[in-house]
Amino acid sequence: MNIPANLKYTKDHEWISIDGDVATIGITDFAQGELGDIVYVEVETLDQTLERDEVFGTVEAVKTVSDLFLPMSGEIIAFNDNLERTPENVNSDPYGAGWMVKVKVSDLSQWNDLLDSEAYGNLIGA
Repeated sequence: MNIPANLKYTKDHEWISIDGDVATIGITDFAQGELGDIVYVEVETLDQTLERDEVFGTVEAVKTVSDLFLPMSGEIIAFNDNLERTPENVNSDPYGAGWMVKVKVSDLSQWNDLLDSEAYGNLIGA
């Protein structure tokens, strides 16, 4: 199970990296493995400001659809358009080419509330 130490995580299986006040968000290796083959990623919240834990989109696999929850409050400033053509990037490279959105974070202190790699590993039994 791949759980990069430089990222933070949520109990809902999103990962987050931060550069200044811009966060990049996707779903974890564990989440994509549980979902199976990803066939569609939908994000209709581009240019919207959302609160932490609000739904920012959905990910559709062959047998299920899952909501995506925002780990930190802020404005959705970018969507990974490549996922429209190649949603399978979420399966093959969840921490790289499979990123989903970028967010201009409005409250950087929320970073401290997220799980580190060890805590996330404990959560999923890794």
